[in-house]
Order: sequence, then C-alpha cells, then structure tokens
Amino acid sequence: MNPLKFSLNRRQLLTGVAATAALSSMRTTAQTPKDTLSLPTSIKKSPNSLASDEVFWREIATDYDRTKGIINLEHGYWGKMAKPVLDAYHTANKMVNSQNSFYARKGFPSDMRQAMARVSQGLGAEDGEIVLTRNATEAIHNLIRQYQGLTSGDAVLMADSDYPSFKTAMQWLKQDRGVDTIELITPTVAEQEQLLECYINAFDQHPNIKLMLLTHVSNQHGLVFPVKAIVNEAKKRGIDVICDCAQSWGLIDYKISDLQVSWAGFNLHKWIGSPVGVGALYMQKGTLDKIAPYPGESDPDNNRAYSRVHIATSNFAAFMTVPAALDYHQAIGAKNKEARLRYLRNLWFSEAQTMSHIEVLGGKDEMSSTGMSSFRMTGKTSIEDVKELQQTLENDYGIFTVVRKGLHSGACIRITPQVFTGADEIQKLVDSMKKLA
Repeated sequence: MNPLKFSLNRRQLLTGVAATAALSSMRTTAQTPKDTLSLPTSIKKSPNSLASDEVFWREIATDYDRTKGIINLEHGYWGKMAKPVLDAYHTANKMVNSQNSFYARKGFPSDMRQAMARVSQGLGAEDGEIVLTRNATEAIHNLIRQYQGLTSGDAVLMADSDYPSFKTAMQWLKQDRGVDTIELITPTVAEQEQLLECYINAFDQHPNIKLMLLTHVSNQHGLVFPVKAIVNEAKKRGIDVICDCAQSWGLIDYKISDLQVSWAGFNLHKWIGSPVGVGALYMQKGTLDKIAPYPGESDPDNNRAYSRVHIATSNFAAFMTVPAALDYHQAIGAKNKEARLRYLRNLWFSEAQTMSHIEVLGGKDEMSSTGMSSFRMTGKTSIEDVKELQQTLENDYGIFTVVRKGLHSGACIRITPQVFTGADEIQKLVDSMKKLA
C-alpha cells in the first residue's frame, strides 16, 4: 500500500489547543508524538465505495488501541480517541499540570475561544452561537430548566425514544411549572414520513404544546428523525424545540442549518472523538430571550450564549484537544465515516431481518438509519429478558453490547460499531445471532 501522507504535523494538530503555547519552552518540554498522520490512498474513493474497503479501514484501525479479550460493539457510550488525538491530549495535560493557574488564567481563555471557533466552523454555526460544555446532558438540561416560555395549562412534548435523562427533565417541568407532559410513542422501525406524521398528529391532538424535546438520532436504536420537517411543523404552531444531537454529530454528516433548530446540545466525545468531558451548546442568535441565564449569571441584552452555562473548573486539556479531534475526524472524512458505520450496521441488520427469532429496531431506509441499531429476541421485551441476552452475548460469544430501556415497546440490545470495527467482527455477531434460535 502506498499511504497518502496527510500533512497534519504536531504544531497543526494542536492548533488552537496547545500549538505555539504547548510547544514553547515557557509551557512544556513534553516530547511530541509522531509528526504526520498517514491515510491510505483509497481515501480518494467515493464514501459508498470506501465503506466496504477493509484494507483502508484496517489501516485506520491501527490508530486506535483496541479493547482486549472481547469484541466491543458498545461504542455509543463515548468515542475512543485516535492515537494522534490521545498524544495531543497527553501533551496538553502535561502542560496544564505544569503551568497550573498561570496557564488557566492567562492562556486558556484564548485556547477555549479557538476551540469553540473550530466547533462553530464544523457545525456551520455563526460566531457566538456555540458554547462548549462538559457533555450534551449539561447543555440540554440547562435549556430545559432555563426555558422561560411556559405557564400553567401549557403542555410539553417528548417521545419514548428520547434519552431517559432528558425525559425526566421534561417531566420535572410538570412539577415546577404546572404544565402537562405528553409522551409520544414512536415506531421502532420507521422511515421519515412515518415519523413526521407521528409528530404532526401529536401537535394536532394537543394544541396547548408550547415546548418539545426532539431527538436527532435516538440513543435507543439509532433511528434518525426528520428534524427539519418536524421543526417546520412545530414553528407553524408556535412550538419551541430543544434538539438532542448528542448521538448525531459525527455519526452522520450535517450542518446545523440542515436542522433549522434554535437550540441544540451535542457531544464531541462520542463520534467526533474528543477526550471524555466535551459537549457543546448551540443557541441561534436572536433566540436567547427565551432561555434564562444560568442562575447567578447576567445577560441583560440577551446576546451572550455563554451566560447560559457555567462549567466552572473543568478538564482544560480536554477542551484544548478539540481541534486535534476535529482534524482527525475531518481527515478521515465525515461522509466516509457515516457510510462505513452504516455499512457495518447493514451487514448484521439485513441478516437479522431474515431471522424469525430476532426483532430488529431502527431505520427502514438510508435516510432513517445510522451505524447504530438494536435488536431483541422476538417476544422477549422485558428488561430481565434483554439483560439475559446481553450476558449470553458477552459470556458465550465474547461480544460486548449494551441494554437500552425506555421504549414503550420494551428493552433492547444496542449494537454500535466504530470506524475500527472490522466486517469480520460483525460476521461473528451474525453467527451468534443465528445460534440464539
């Protein structure tokens, strides 16, 4: 193989992270990692052609330390850092530990602004619309708790396929604001038109809805919701939308303008591959008046998104490594990652659909599916049944998965490969599923 040298040297890798600062003698003398990142020439293929190129993806896999002793198909929790990103993180961490408050008070604010600028650029957001948080949960919870547009008698809408913690936060609004809480039951296997129709019916049946939680990609089964179409229908009815993008950015390729949402929360430590402890809050300009500042913060002109969160003392090095993570993500190519992950999903999903003892959950078509989907044994939907299935896969077949609960239809096993997962590992899952009959 003739590798294509992607010119990502150490100084570029830390642009906006530790670049000139971390490499200067003033801040650190830490040894730098390899100077360049090599990507195979097959990167020139179309995403769909590249998706099944095992040689290319084996090359990518060499940039990741693998879980030993088991096939790990539970990568929806958080995303593993590639080795060059991990190197950048270690260098930044050493510098922070060495320079302590001197760096935190004098150098970090600038590095944080540069990291936010890179996220804004990646999402296509305008300056001042992105604030970094510690995770999507922090961003979404703040949006829900600080939303100011509710009065007694109003209703808020969520779905069974939403993230459990966010559903709990929406239910809290009933206690705190005296509003009605409506939970929409969504289909477990669906396409875009079906999902849109579900929401339109809910809007029409409950004209008092003023706020809704809308998930872009469900953590339960990877189903992609038609956010833009749903938001357009919500806006016609005066409904505000908080969008959960915790699982979507990096799993699928898009810009924030594709969603047409006013507010959204993201994780960078899932599919972008940053260190654990990095999320983002998006607040469209001109919409801040409906979200109160974080208690104790002030924003009389409603133009400072950063006043809606207060992350306090956090992992400086994790935020500093954001540009490195984005560099690596973009080097592989967002569309290439999306196509590869969906290809791996389709390998097992298409086989499982033919097994009478297996029920699959996820999108019916490409627009509605991602690299993440779920399954369970036909007729066995209790949490006890699915926990037993998870243990069987782990103990008998050496495959690690995760139980998801929260769907009205019952619990399920989520399958989430990563870019370093091989097609041969997915085949072992398929073989195991056949033996479950």
